[in-house]
Amino acid sequence: MSNNRVSRRQFLGYTLTGVGGFMAAGMLMPMVRFAVDPVLQQKDGGDFVLTDQRAEDITEEPVRVDFSFEQTDAWYVSEVTNSAWVYKEGDKLIALSPVCKHLGCTVNWAGDPEQPTQFFCPCHAGRYEKNGQNIAGTPPLGPLDEYEVQEQDGYVAIGAVRLNTLV
Repeated sequence: MSNNRVSRRQFLGYTLTGVGGFMAAGMLMPMVRFAVDPVLQQKDGGDFVLTDQRAEDITEEPVRVDFSFEQTDAWYVSEVTNSAWVYKEGDKLIALSPVCKHLGCTVNWAGDPEQPTQFFCPCHAGRYEKNGQNIAGTPPLGPLDEYEVQEQDGYVAIGAVRLNTLV
């Protein structure tokens, strides 16, 4: 037998430290899982949202297309309604974001009677060309974003937003 005896005080100290450690771990594990779990979840990227707009009805004149999709933010799921300005350039479908790059207002096609072939932002008189390029001398400093777009079963399908590739 060993001559290294543990005193009652040391034994109580070791026991309380061990029990306290287990209790702390039991309280911290749910908090760590709560913080880390959304990061580790599988992401559904690249999905296209089918709209009610028939692709054959799209012309060279931009048309506002509204669409809804389910968005998951960590553990909160919500229905999001968005819109895009869609038009054809030859046989190619083009979809532009309606969000102004100046302060995030909504732009409208032919919103300014003096400029019927441009997108117009009513907040600070920002203007964009049909391809989304911002017009020099107006408040926006960058072009409108572009959506991925494709035709599915004769209808327009809107995908993820990306930087404008037309300008």
